[in-house]
Amino acid sequence: MTPKPLIYLVAGEPSGDALGGRLMTALRRRLSDQVNFAGVGGEHMQAEGLKSLFPMEELSVMGIVEILPHARALFQRMSQVAGDIDRLSPDAVVTIDAPAFAHGVAKRIRQREIPRIHYVAPQLWAWRPWRVHKFRRAFNHVLALLPFEPEWFESRGVSCRFVGHPVIESGADNGDGVSFRTQHEIAPDAKVICCLLGSRRGEVQRHVVPFRTAIENVAKATPGLVCVLPTVQNLIDEVHAFAEGLPCRSIVVAGGDDKYDAMAASNVALAASGTVTLELSMAGVPTVVAYRMAFLTYVLGKPLINVDFANLINLILDRPVIPEFLQTQCTGENLSHALTKLLGSEGNEQRSLVKSGLKALGLEGASPSDRAAEAVLEIIAQSKK
Repeated sequence: MTPKPLIYLVAGEPSGDALGGRLMTALRRRLSDQVNFAGVGGEHMQAEGLKSLFPMEELSVMGIVEILPHARALFQRMSQVAGDIDRLSPDAVVTIDAPAFAHGVAKRIRQREIPRIHYVAPQLWAWRPWRVHKFRRAFNHVLALLPFEPEWFESRGVSCRFVGHPVIESGADNGDGVSFRTQHEIAPDAKVICCLLGSRRGEVQRHVVPFRTAIENVAKATPGLVCVLPTVQNLIDEVHAFAEGLPCRSIVVAGGDDKYDAMAASNVALAASGTVTLELSMAGVPTVVAYRMAFLTYVLGKPLINVDFANLINLILDRPVIPEFLQTQCTGENLSHALTKLLGSEGNEQRSLVKSGLKALGLEGASPSDRAAEAVLEIIAQSKK
């Protein structure tokens, strides 16, 4: 009897954990459940049977400055994961997003005859492109979320395959807005703004002031405005504190289904830049994107950035379809002005333009996780020839 393949997965943050969970589901389906998993992951991967080597939350650090106090602990965790891979000798290692940690692990095991696959191509085309040489030495293969990435990586000697963006299968387009409004006694004609402060504590803290000012301004001009605030469980206290200071009715929700129902119930959204902005696009919610990073991180990183937009839809369409306000432009006045426009006729225009961007992300055909599972199994099969 052929032994079950052992696939070692490493995720470092909630979005990667969700991606890993769906990949595990797709692998189980393709292999009729004849597969074993090990590695590091969060609630989604653990729900698929993964016993995490240590709590994934220890790895959720972002930014040049923010990472420094945690560097020693992160290096120790890299070595721990590499040691676990040595001990288990899996058929493949799949690191998911979190490129700095993933690179540290891959570098430590690159002498082993194990396929090293990185899922979510790092955005080297956007900033510090010279890092591709280190990346090429650390990984054998890359699974890309964006359609233009394979050409960029392949031309630089990195095996790369487009599998599609996970937002396509997130369920973000299946929210029940009518049910959400009924459940929370929101009138059908009331204007609802969906406010997403970020998925990390530092992001929430940096966005509190401009987001609050923006909502205050919109509320003054919009009688009966309701603000819904989807968040993750570990940030619910911070988001509740933010909501208590708003001049309009606010509803805080945590959890995937509630989040998508809240989006479907919304007329516009104000969101910290990240995966959630694509979910809002899938849900058909006209959106304003904003982001403030730590000042020193911004100062150090700005000269290295090589793209015009932060939002992926804007990048794909090469035009500012979704308004972006970053760093010093992220002010309450700018945000409220853009939101007010979207509450008018510009919202419908954005909604129709966004659809072509979503098609390019793999909206049609096999699901991204199924394509990713197929790629992983093909790479394993090739490695055994």
